[in-house]
Parts: sequence; C-alpha cells; structure tokens
Amino acid sequence: MNHVFYSHSILTVVLIWALAGTSVAGEPSDQIKQTTDKIISILVDPDLKDPSRSEERSKLVRKAADERFDWQEMARRALARHWKPRTDEERREFVPLFADLLERTYMKKIQNYSGEAVDYLGDRVEGKYGIVKVKVSTAKNLEIPVLYRVREKGGVWLIYDVSIEGVSLVNNYRTQFNSIILKSSYEELVQKLKKKVSKKRDLGAG
Repeated sequence: MNHVFYSHSILTVVLIWALAGTSVAGEPSDQIKQTTDKIISILVDPDLKDPSRSEERSKLVRKAADERFDWQEMARRALARHWKPRTDEERREFVPLFADLLERTYMKKIQNYSGEAVDYLGDRVEGKYGIVKVKVSTAKNLEIPVLYRVREKGGVWLIYDVSIEGVSLVNNYRTQFNSIILKSSYEELVQKLKKKVSKKRDLGAG
C-alpha cells in the first residue's frame, strides 16, 4: 500500500511561511519574520533564478529554514512512542532524513513563490513555549489560517509544529509513521523515507 506523506493541497503552505509579513508583534513573530526576510531575498534574487544555480538556491533556502525549524523536536514528536526505543545512532539518522523529506517534497512549492501575502496576527507565550498566528492570502483571494508552535532555546524561538487550517503537520506524520511501524517495522519506515527522498532528489536533478 502506498503511503502519501501529507496532503499537497495543505502543505503547499508549510514552507511558504518564508514569505512576506505585516503587523508583526512579539518576539516569536519577530524572529520568524527575520528568517522570512532572509528567504525572501533568496527567492527574489534574479541571479539565483538562473537554472544553473537552482541547487545553490535550494541550499540557501534550506540553510535559512534550518535556523528556524527544530527538526529534532519535530522528528521526536512525529515518531512519538517509537522515538524512545531508538538508539542514538538511529536518531542521528532519522532527524536529517525527516528534514530532507520535508525539503525534497515541498521545496518546489516555495521555489514557485509568486507574492502570496502573509499577515502575522500576533503570538502568545507561556514560559518557553508559544504560538504564532498567521494568515496566508492567495492570489485567488483564499485566506488560509496557519499556526506555528514554537519553543525558546537559548533566546531563539524555533518552530516544532505547523497547523494549517487546523491540521497539524506533526500529528499527520505521527499517524502515518505509526501505521507503517505497526504494520511492518521501524526499519521499513526508514527505507520508505529514504526511497521517497531519493526519488525527489533524482527528479530535482532532472
């Protein structure tokens, strides 16, 4: 049975948090906007739009995303109860694989950024955790609510989950990963992810 690792119609927006924002208030929103501005500058740079520099462009976007997404926390939450039994070596393998999955699956969507507007509607902080509310307005006048869950580490606010129209990215992956592990094994899940990432990489190279 083929497993679809998240709905394209929903996750079109997952990496589009790296767009334009207004009405930013609060430290978490401000830090996300800093990363946003960095990615925007990469996306609109005319020199980087040259097809011969597409790999360089992708690497720059990924580097900026790495600064704001807490991949390990996302991977841990996505594996849920299957995270604890993993060895340190398995975790070191899984976290970048999970990050690569998101990048390879959705990088083309963010590369095709065409001026969608993103409004930051405010944030709420409770201790070291917080949420940032965002509204994405598409060219077709659709308004999509996005909620970023963040946590503070050393003065930096990192994203550990994204909910789009009420659907949590982490919860969705958790359900799919759990299903594969229970029906087969953790090793089978890793192989599926490797194949998916490799396929996306080969397509990108073409």
